Amino acid sequence: MSVLRWGCGAGGLGRVLRSCGRRGLPAEEGTLGVGLGPRRSSSASPREQDLRKDWGHAELLEVLEARVRQLQAESVSEVTVNKVDVARLPESGGGGGSFQPPRKAQVGAKGAAPQPSGRWAEKLDKEKQTLQKRKQQLEMKLQVQAQRLSQKLKPKPLKMEPQLVRRQLADSLQCWAQGTPESPSEEQLAQALQKVPQKLSPKEEQALADREVEAQLTGQQQKLLAFFECCLLTDNLRLAHHVLVAHHGNPHKQQLLTLAMYNTIMLGWARQGSFKELVYVFIMVKDAGFSPDLLSYAAALQCMGRLDQHARTIQRCLEQMAQDGLQLQDLFTAVPLSEEERAALLRAIVKVQPTFSPPPRSPPQVNTSVLLREIYAKDGPVSYPKLHLPLKTLQGLFQQQLHMELTTSVYVESVEKAAVLTKEVMHARKTLKNLRVQWEAALHRALQETKASLARQAHKGRPTLYPFMCLLSEREFVQLLMQALPAQGESLVCVAQELGRRAFSRHMVQKQQLNNQVQALEQRYTQYLHLLASDTQVAEPHLPRQYWEALGPPEVPQEKSFPLPVLLQLGRQLAEVLVQAVQMPRSPASPPGSCGLIPVLYHVYSFRSFRQIGILKPHPAYMQLLATAAEPTLTFETVDVPMLCPPLPWTSPHSGAFLLSPTKLMRSVEGTTQHQQLLECCPPAELHGALDTLTQLGNCAWRVNGHVLDLVLELFRDKGCSRLGVPPPPSEAPRPPEGRLPRDTPPAQKAELRRELARCLKVAREMHSLRTDALYRLSLAQHLRHRIFWLPHNMDFRGRTYPCPPHFNHLGSDLARALLEFAEGRPLGPHGLDWLKIHLVNLTGLKKRESLRARLAFANEVMEDILDSADQPLAGRKWWMEADEPWQALACCMEIARAVRTPDPATYISHLPVHQDGSCNGLQHYAALGRDSVGAASVNLMPLDLPQDVYSGVAAQVEVFRRQDADQGLQVAQVLEGFINRKVVKQTVMTVVYGVTRYGGRLQIEKRLREFSDFPQDLLWEASNYLVRQVFNSLQEMFSSTRAIQHWLTESARLISQAGSAVEWVTPLGIPVIQPYHQEAKFMVKGGIQSITCSKAWDSSQKPNTQKQKNGFPPNFIHSLDSSHMMLTALHCYRKGLTFVSVHDCFWTHAADIAIMNQVCREQFVRLHSQPILQDLSAFLVKRFCSSPR
Repeated sequence: MSVLRWGCGAGGLGRVLRSCGRRGLPAEEGTLGVGLGPRRSSSASPREQDLRKDWGHAELLEVLEARVRQLQAESVSEVTVNKVDVARLPESGGGGGSFQPPRKAQVGAKGAAPQPSGRWAEKLDKEKQTLQKRKQQLEMKLQVQAQRLSQKLKPKPLKMEPQLVRRQLADSLQCWAQGTPESPSEEQLAQALQKVPQKLSPKEEQALADREVEAQLTGQQQKLLAFFECCLLTDNLRLAHHVLVAHHGNPHKQQLLTLAMYNTIMLGWARQGSFKELVYVFIMVKDAGFSPDLLSYAAALQCMGRLDQHARTIQRCLEQMAQDGLQLQDLFTAVPLSEEERAALLRAIVKVQPTFSPPPRSPPQVNTSVLLREIYAKDGPVSYPKLHLPLKTLQGLFQQQLHMELTTSVYVESVEKAAVLTKEVMHARKTLKNLRVQWEAALHRALQETKASLARQAHKGRPTLYPFMCLLSEREFVQLLMQALPAQGESLVCVAQELGRRAFSRHMVQKQQLNNQVQALEQRYTQYLHLLASDTQVAEPHLPRQYWEALGPPEVPQEKSFPLPVLLQLGRQLAEVLVQAVQMPRSPASPPGSCGLIPVLYHVYSFRSFRQIGILKPHPAYMQLLATAAEPTLTFETVDVPMLCPPLPWTSPHSGAFLLSPTKLMRSVEGTTQHQQLLECCPPAELHGALDTLTQLGNCAWRVNGHVLDLVLELFRDKGCSRLGVPPPPSEAPRPPEGRLPRDTPPAQKAELRRELARCLKVAREMHSLRTDALYRLSLAQHLRHRIFWLPHNMDFRGRTYPCPPHFNHLGSDLARALLEFAEGRPLGPHGLDWLKIHLVNLTGLKKRESLRARLAFANEVMEDILDSADQPLAGRKWWMEADEPWQALACCMEIARAVRTPDPATYISHLPVHQDGSCNGLQHYAALGRDSVGAASVNLMPLDLPQDVYSGVAAQVEVFRRQDADQGLQVAQVLEGFINRKVVKQTVMTVVYGVTRYGGRLQIEKRLREFSDFPQDLLWEASNYLVRQVFNSLQEMFSSTRAIQHWLTESARLISQAGSAVEWVTPLGIPVIQPYHQEAKFMVKGGIQSITCSKAWDSSQKPNTQKQKNGFPPNFIHSLDSSHMMLTALHCYRKGLTFVSVHDCFWTHAADIAIMNQVCREQFVRLHSQPILQDLSAFLVKRFCSSPR
């Protein structure tokens, strides 16, 4: 084996060169001692065998020397010791062939060492000299190998000068490198600009055109571009240049390079003012056959402006730019540059053209949509709401949020029942604490070694993960990995993706801190708070986005996230470090060092849905240690927690929501890019409606309903209550059967037991998932119970809005909604209490077909039950538990009780949100689109005395069809007598407008029929299949135009997708929409402990999935109309000073403002459907897909 293999690198080499003799015997000073480890069976090369032979001789020499010292030590004073002599043959006659007898050696004076004599001693000396020579030769060989190894391990100098293909450019570069007077430094760029590439063949031109299409970059090209961009982010520009030169000099690898990659490196050198290196890249651009674009010239001119280059060079650059058909003005409008970069660019241009001035910043554009004309009108009454908090308080909240985002993590105390602090618990927590200290040190070492190895590979010209491992320091990576250490088995793909995403997000936060952007944000945000604070005034009323834009120039777009394969590769590398470095004693209770170490995480494979996936599984000992310790703290990422101050207003697709953490305007699957590209290409004014709506929704201040939270925690810490949506603890999970079956157990019984075991495991997993979700929600609620907080919003690709924090928001279950109330209260006024009572009756679900007056009367009748529920929710008559939404009903009961017990209920300050929900909103939009008066009446779009219930109407129509079939003798119709009601058909009616198929509808109805204990189970399939047909027939009769519109949308999507395009449209408020349904494509991230294979159905380079495109178009189009109506309602309510939030088609506001919100809601629905929506859609589709190709 080679020295490198033995020593495992430089550290091993040091061990080889260390002086170490045979065990138990000290090596001689000044000699090279070689320690041999345990022998391993392996095939060795002849060179390695020679080395082994030499080392064996060296060991033999040491043994002989020890023997001589032993013989010398055996000489005792006054004693004659027989020496073992070597028989010597006589040199001449005398004695014939006889041997000379051995001589006796006399011991001299006391203490004198006798000198060995005889031929054996001479031979020993000779052998000693021979072996010493061999030792010296071996030492010289090892020194030579050590020198070679050190040279090999020593990083090679990074190559800056490129190897060019075109002879003309190569000669010019050589002249410049030699410093010939014909080509001074300041002229080189101008000459490079004039070096026109040779005429390309048609084949080369086509290949070049294909390479310039960035949207079609291969996975390898995406990784390479991400490598260059990350090198710029982490100050590894020289390394990026070195890799670029290596690829450019290799004809095969050069095919991977795109103009964007060259521009990335040029921009980096321009920012540093490194003109020579920039010229190298510019020459490579020409050598590769590319034509410089605006970004190329912007980098070159920016660099010249920083270095104050000669005017003649700048002039030639501008002339060549004009010859390429590029406009000088476009440098300031089409290229994203910071203020400092714009100044350097302008400095260079003004040196040649003193009268030049950049184009003025375009004035703020105004949305011209007919639907939004009133929102952005300068005239008219405006009463934008302000927060109820003063400026000083808001500034303090901003500092708290800023600190939280800079630390990137939030630690929350768990609401799980606290463990009794026994000795066992305390010892487990102490053990965990000590282990974590050791793990942090081990992770730090492992990360350093990994980075060193990746750096050596990158110095060889390979685009490795080294710059990505520099996104954070080792200490910060260790913190990230310690937080990501899973407490239960998790998919490696999920762990890798989350680690990669978090690493990039934390880097973006740090970058803003290093670039002094935090200080600028603090100054701008303080000014922005003057618009929102209760004790400040502004000169003119503004929307938050408009006021923020007036405070300064627009923000430079943040760096885009890395491609998904790169994030997975980075995350997998970090996961590997975690698996390899984190270890614990085999028995945690043993004293340190008394037993061996075992990995905390194991990489295993498991089957899920017939697919083999890799899982990181904790060792049972670690899981037991965690369970015993029962630590009371949960850790969340900053973006997973509500904000402590008002969010940043949305001003563009890349700016808004959290203060520092990057947030997408349009949420999508990781790796999807087509939505963001559409938004970037959209005129900014077209997005104002969506941006202002999201800002307005995020500016609503919230607080926790402490009374409801206390009751929920009481149940949660006991045994839960599934009926009320409080998940029980794991101890309540069903137990699988114990014990072994007898050998003679029948196969049918074994199969039944296996099914029972699978059922128990399934239920246990579901209970664990629900319990964890509730634990997160309740822990955050307890953490925020005495605070005011905000929920920043973004939207999906259809325009539907969602809160960004996932665990605690108002879009959750009944329990989640009951925990929240408005932070700012409003007096009930003359009609607020009535609306609270009507809201309570709506939550019970008892009077759906009654008028508002009848519902109010019912609330007054049950007032005693309402007050009892508020006073004794868990010990009284528990009337609230029978409601459809029990926890929200309880919260409303408590609010009503406090209001009626106030001397003047009209003055009571109410914080409870009151809801107004749509009546089957999808059918409402279809009826309005088709001008279907019959269908409109059934979904409450017509003025009637009593509200209509479309679900009951469909159930009644289905019952008519059933009676007709039963009279004709149809058995299934006869069996269904008495089983058809509103609940059976509701889900299918609700979802049919959103694209549910007959198959899906049949499953929904079958699920409802199973709930009837007396329904014959053997007829479930036949009965559900019959009912779904009748439901569709009933809808066809009740909504004549709905199916026609759905059919037109479906056929349009089928034709568009079959032509090779994804369906696109623009919402009435101007939001561009594209359906992300494509043929499934797979990509593989190779290497490491596991090659990761991922499927993606959102890759826009793949063909559209025709089935999903046509099935998705009708519901997605209706969703986009639904979101447009909500946005119009939100903006007009904000203009009138109302607090407004929504859960899709369910609108919330204060009880006192319900009448105003209802009026706005109806007015905006009429205005929306007064537009020619279907005609506009048809015109857009014809223009987009039926005109000349793009």
